[in-house]
Amino acid sequence: MLICYVEFELVRLTMILDRIENAERYFSLHPRFKQSFEFLRRKDLSTVPDGRLEIDGERLWVNMAHWKGQGREGAQARVEAHKKHIDIHFPISGPEDIGFRTGRCKQISKPYDSVKDMEFFTDPVDEWLLLPVGWFAIFFPTEAHAPEAVHGELHKATVKILTD
Repeated sequence: MLICYVEFELVRLTMILDRIENAERYFSLHPRFKQSFEFLRRKDLSTVPDGRLEIDGERLWVNMAHWKGQGREGAQARVEAHKKHIDIHFPISGPEDIGFRTGRCKQISKPYDSVKDMEFFTDPVDEWLLLPVGWFAIFFPTEAHAPEAVHGELHKATVKILTD
């Protein structure tokens, strides 16, 4: 288990990295975490079709996707942040490289879209983590991250939890 807490320039990063078998440790952090991890533990997860799957309407949904990666420097390794959602990244086949920023992003490349709850930045990634199959990473709102920076093929689930 890794709980990373870093504070720079009044920006807080509380990313969580752990194995799926330890998910119960985090149920108390948000009322929809239990349901989220129950979905990720499905025996048939690898057969769920790509696309958006609503579990609890707009409050809890999953994006299933296959990616053909371009590596850390590829077009997909864009720094993004959300204001209303918590992300749980979970590679089904991978592994996945995810970059993250330890400081405040200052260079907006695509302004905040309130419908998609996304903002993109051109600021470079400060650190990288390798997310193996069987592990998950949780990013809380405003924590800038760059997912899908994989070499080769990646099949993953990204759980989106509305913070309310």
